[in-house]
Amino acid sequence: MKILMIALNSKFIHSNLAVHSLSAYVAPLIAETETPLEIEILELTINQQEDELLREIYEARPDLLCFSCYIWNIEKVLNLTRECRKVMPEIDIFLGGPEVSYDGRKVLEEHPEITGVMVYEGEETFQEVVEVYLHRKDFSQVQGIVYRDGGEICENPSREVMDLSKVPFVYQDASAYEHKIIYYESSRGCPFACSYCLSSLDKKLRFRDLSLVKEELAFFLKNRVRQVKFVDRTFNCNKEHALSILTFIKEHDNGYTNFHFEVSADLLDEEFLSLLKGFRPGCIQFEVGVQSTNPRTLREIRRQMDFHKVAYAVKAIGEMGNIHLHLDLIAGLPFEDFASFRNSFDMVYHLEPEQLQLGFLKVLKGTYMEERAADYGLIYKSTPPYEVLGTKWLSYEEILLLKQVEEVVELYYNSGQFLNSVKALARHYESPFSLYLKLGAFYHQRGHDRVAHKRSAVYEIFLDFTRAYHQEEVPLFRELLTLDYYAREQAKSRPDFAPAYALSKEQVKGYFKDQDRRQLHLEYFPVMKKVLIFDYKRRNPMDGNAYFTEVSPDLLGI
Repeated sequence: MKILMIALNSKFIHSNLAVHSLSAYVAPLIAETETPLEIEILELTINQQEDELLREIYEARPDLLCFSCYIWNIEKVLNLTRECRKVMPEIDIFLGGPEVSYDGRKVLEEHPEITGVMVYEGEETFQEVVEVYLHRKDFSQVQGIVYRDGGEICENPSREVMDLSKVPFVYQDASAYEHKIIYYESSRGCPFACSYCLSSLDKKLRFRDLSLVKEELAFFLKNRVRQVKFVDRTFNCNKEHALSILTFIKEHDNGYTNFHFEVSADLLDEEFLSLLKGFRPGCIQFEVGVQSTNPRTLREIRRQMDFHKVAYAVKAIGEMGNIHLHLDLIAGLPFEDFASFRNSFDMVYHLEPEQLQLGFLKVLKGTYMEERAADYGLIYKSTPPYEVLGTKWLSYEEILLLKQVEEVVELYYNSGQFLNSVKALARHYESPFSLYLKLGAFYHQRGHDRVAHKRSAVYEIFLDFTRAYHQEEVPLFRELLTLDYYAREQAKSRPDFAPAYALSKEQVKGYFKDQDRRQLHLEYFPVMKKVLIFDYKRRNPMDGNAYFTEVSPDLLGI
């Protein structure tokens, strides 16, 4: 018998921790049985053509198919299950994961090709399902599934959550993940009850034994994996657990591996902040779900957050200059109208995180937000990812404006490629949101959001915006864009938007003399009255930009 476990990831660089955990958990059972049984994992992406996906599944010759289901892949999964049933009519098909855990009965009612659904936590459930096939049992004694029994759909109660330390470590061969992000969990569940989040439904917070965690982190460090992304919902909800892990990473830093954590910033006290000071720049990064700064909104979504504490911690970390900060906002929450969201945006922007993620509410199955949808006047897409289209407080037209803001924030702020240009442009506006609202409208009106652009074209669009609204300062913005461009890239040819090169060959040769200048670039900015030298051998580990220093114009005879 062959079981094929399928993960449809959103990108090639992603990996699916769930299918590997389930497979590793049942490995001892398979080793003990005399019945021939093989489990194969197939990691594909939603960007592959459906015919290609179907062919790969068919050629694996499975007897049982198991799909891992999320909002980003569920439509493709369901399409594949229908087609798989046609070409492999004898196989059984099981689904699992958050996108099917809260309406398993409905899934089976609407999709007759599916044999069963494993709900919630899967390791022990999957093991019992495998035992059914090994020993020719039925599913009546398997907890945590919805399944077909003849013509009826049956539901068994969900099982108790398991001890997280019993889950095997799945990354035995680091080379298999050489070009992928590695996902890791040191805890399951969440202590908070945010109404929009599926984690709020899992109240049984538990932690992996720290001795195991340290042993496994040592494996990542020894093998110099590029990035380890913790999937813990709130990494620092248990202070001692989090401090122990961070201390271990700090003491064993290999100078290369990056660790990503989702944290609650208002829980970062002085002891935490003191520990963070000594980390290598780029070693760790924090994602902070601020979501809103509106107190009424925060109370309604059951989010416990003290924004003053968040601001204090974020500013303190920002001053350290060694930890990448990614702050999130959600548009479409109850009691947050356009003006309120503008205020939330500005308050978070002024904290100067490396990235400000503007997201839109997703009304997920099984959440309290879904229960209150009618009360909030929520209208949202009927298909995944169930994104908000309007609320009592925010119209669809206003959401479209926020979409424009989101796009230009990604291009001109989150990219880290326009640090100096954006900072100078922001001085002309009453608030950061005002700038991005106007820039987003310009980007949309000119049709730039309908085509993909080369990176150099994004600079040109920025310059066009200054021509339209800040004509008197176009020469300055030409120089600022040129500065940002050379900070990011050691360009072989000069970009079209840059002013003419203002130094002669003799001045450049006289400055460098006999130095090796292959990794250096010298630039004179007459409007700013500055001469800068860019060093491409030295880059900032936080944003990837080349370090540059100011040179006295006297050295070039200016």
